[in-house]
Amino acid sequence: MNAVQCKMARVALGWGTRELALNANVSPDTIARLERGEQLKNSTIAAIRTVFEAAGIEFIPENGGGAGVRLSQRSAGA
Repeated sequence: MNAVQCKMARVALGWGTRELALNANVSPDTIARLERGEQLKNSTIAAIRTVFEAAGIEFIPENGGGAGVRLSQRSAGA
């Protein structure tokens, strides 16, 4: 998960940085640092990604069109 994917995932869920931070058990400053592209511990990024995936976000790898995110089929209709 990169900085842009984090921002796109938050917007897709309608979450602010504080809400994401609360759900991921990190500080809002940590979310801001991630979204600025600063280096974070792999375990911190994994925790944030896990929260997004549990909320229905799917991460799309870079495949010539750029990395991205989408809502999973199961959450899109919910």
